[in-house]
Amino acid sequence: MILIDGQPASPDDLAHQALVNYGAYSSLRVEGGAARGLALHLARLEQSALALFGEAVAEGRLRDLMRFAVGGREACWLRVSLFSPAIGHRDPGFVGAPRVMTAVFDPPPPLAGSVRLMTLDYEREAPELKHTATFGLMRARRAARAAGFDDALFVDRDGRISEGSLWNIGFVQGDTVVWPQAAMLAGVTQAILSDALEKTGVTQQTRPVTRDDLRTFDGAFLCNSATPAASVTAIDGLTLSEPSALVQRLRGLWAAAPLEPL
Repeated sequence: MILIDGQPASPDDLAHQALVNYGAYSSLRVEGGAARGLALHLARLEQSALALFGEAVAEGRLRDLMRFAVGGREACWLRVSLFSPAIGHRDPGFVGAPRVMTAVFDPPPPLAGSVRLMTLDYEREAPELKHTATFGLMRARRAARAAGFDDALFVDRDGRISEGSLWNIGFVQGDTVVWPQAAMLAGVTQAILSDALEKTGVTQQTRPVTRDDLRTFDGAFLCNSATPAASVTAIDGLTLSEPSALVQRLRGLWAAAPLEPL
């Protein structure tokens, strides 16, 4: 079910989306008309709208459109996208509130229980935004799969590990969780887990992490809205111990996070 401003998407709407790759989105799991980290998703959409279109969509309208799209579904996956048909390759100058596309799907399974990663020198354009320019992400995932890994872990021009193709990464060093410091998308799940870890007294650090630092860690995990936590068992040729206890704890912290009504 794809809607544009609450109405069924027209062929012209979908043609523009297919041909003009300019916009932003956020996607989230909805349970009983509510979602974890909803305020963070709404803030992300506001930030993206201001950065890409010069004007945000009112939060009340976003909530109305989200509720309408979900309808009476008990559980679903909701993607909220922002775009403007007034922006094209020949004339990209439109400034104003974007249109809102909502798409509803069955909830996806987690990406994996554990993954093997390949580092790749790559930086997303405007990494602070969850934008629709995903060519580089898919190309990176394909390259990792072709090399025998599950996914790609990005390293920026300064040699700092940043993020994965569709997720954030955390490292384990003794009793400390280390989040990499670099330009990246601030993940909603990462923020929820970090807040929960702080409240339960777990020590956390955010600092630059390089390829050479990987051998100093006891383990690693990835997280996103579909996968609250999954073990990283290898990065390039380095085998890592699975932080099974921490991963289970993170999943529990995610499940205990409050559901915010749409």
